[in-house]
Amino acid sequence: MRFPVRRYLALLSVYLRPQGPKIFALTCILLVDIGLQLSSPKIIEYFINTFIAGGDITVLLFAGCAYIVIALLTQGVAILSTYLSGTIAWTATNRLRTDLVRHCLALDLSFHKTRSSGELIERIDGDVDALSNFFSQFFVELLINLLLLAGILGIFFTIHWLLGILMVAFSATMLVVITLIRRRVLPLWKQNRQQSALFFGFLSEHLSGSEDLRGNGAVPYVMLRFYQVIRAWFPIQRRTLITTNNLDVTVLFLFVCGTSLSLFIGVYLWSTKLIAVGTIYAIFRYTDLLSQPLDTIQTHMQDLQQAEACIQRIEELLQTRTLLPDGHGTPLPGGALAIDFEQVSFGYTPEQKVLHDISFHMEPGTVIGLLGRTGSGKTTLARLLARLYDPQEGCICLGGVPLVEPYLRDLRRHVGLVTQDVQLFHASVRDNLTFFDRTLSDAYILEQIEQVGLKSWCDSLSAGLDTIIGQDGSGLSAGEAQLLALTRIFLHKPGLIILDEASARLDPATERLMERALDRLLSGRTVLIIAHRLSTVQRADEILILEQGRIVEHGKRAELAHDRDSRFAQLLHLGLEEALA
Repeated sequence: MRFPVRRYLALLSVYLRPQGPKIFALTCILLVDIGLQLSSPKIIEYFINTFIAGGDITVLLFAGCAYIVIALLTQGVAILSTYLSGTIAWTATNRLRTDLVRHCLALDLSFHKTRSSGELIERIDGDVDALSNFFSQFFVELLINLLLLAGILGIFFTIHWLLGILMVAFSATMLVVITLIRRRVLPLWKQNRQQSALFFGFLSEHLSGSEDLRGNGAVPYVMLRFYQVIRAWFPIQRRTLITTNNLDVTVLFLFVCGTSLSLFIGVYLWSTKLIAVGTIYAIFRYTDLLSQPLDTIQTHMQDLQQAEACIQRIEELLQTRTLLPDGHGTPLPGGALAIDFEQVSFGYTPEQKVLHDISFHMEPGTVIGLLGRTGSGKTTLARLLARLYDPQEGCICLGGVPLVEPYLRDLRRHVGLVTQDVQLFHASVRDNLTFFDRTLSDAYILEQIEQVGLKSWCDSLSAGLDTIIGQDGSGLSAGEAQLLALTRIFLHKPGLIILDEASARLDPATERLMERALDRLLSGRTVLIIAHRLSTVQRADEILILEQGRIVEHGKRAELAHDRDSRFAQLLHLGLEEALA
């Protein structure tokens, strides 16, 4: 399938229009380069013919100096054009990368769950990097080289009409052959880029989990998969390179034929006294120069092959729409928020539901303990409240406002989610706590750190809030990481707090520290606690128990605890942690 030119033009207009002055300067420089290249063989022709005719030495010296000046100017123009084209490409591709990253961050969680980080890196960086020549040179240099080609062919016609006709036929044959071969290479380049993304996705996933892989003896399996991925990529890479090299060899063979043809015609015209010896040299040089625009056009066609495949993949990514459209901006009330689930059903796939017909109400400021065995849908319910997913059926409201109505950014400020798996970044303590929000003062951050009980830990850091935390929180204990996550909630004071097994990985001492922090944090807020430990559930006002995605019990904690027939009383009798394991 041919790739529409309008899509190229649309992409170019978006990312090259702001660089109009630079592109205009590059075009002027390349036009100067055309004039310099066309004049150089003429000077040599004049020099040879003048020398053979016994011309004045001063004229010869002047011609030699002019040739040197033109050669130096040609090199200077080449350096300047390379600088400008590189600047244009770097600016355009960086803007495209920025748009792709922003788009990916706006996509819903289901998109990121089905794609590895390595694949997205290859899409955002690898595909865009392959477009650098397309952005910087393609249309400008294609136009310039077409003008150069027309200029060379025009000079052939000024020498002799027969030479001009033969060179036009030769050039047309070259372009037709290049076009035919290009059509065969395009699908191969697209497959090659796709396989490259799969390979880097595989590397990213397994190298990031190298500790677990080595500790559990899975290295042989990973190496087997590595060889399988490479083996699947190799034939695609080989076919792509062979087809591309066939294009290069074909072009080289045609160049040899064209040079031989021009020399034969030149010798014939000289033998009939129609041209001088110097003109034969000019014919040879112009034929050799003819290879430059044809070779450049052929190179750009190769770039176009990669560009077509990359643009298709980039457009596929940009056309991916989030399943969580932003709301209309309905504001959420301040303070503690009421929660309403109305006949909510949800599944990560439409065929397999995780939650079935969930309905309950929580008054503002209520603390509810959410219990259930693994796989009962507790974490899924928490994700729906944070609007990481939207339910397929039913409605969820916060403070009487349906979750689909507020702006997502506003919603996330009103909902604080803490899980047992804390995501920390390779950045300073300050940036990890504030999520790179520079509007929060250090004094305010330190005040919240003290509220959580991390003041002594923070004081022990060599650079205080500027201390860099290693990737994935390396150098921190699980308890310290969990308390840092809790501090994030303290900083933003949301109206709804969700604690999803937040204390599951803590030692008793750290858990007691966290419990004291929670006493201050949860006051005056609506709280949803997912827990296995009895000590954590004790602070709950209400208990909600899920089983296989359905509510099997909901009521006041104190009432359920004293009702021997209730599920909650049975869990307390058996031991909450053991019963829910």
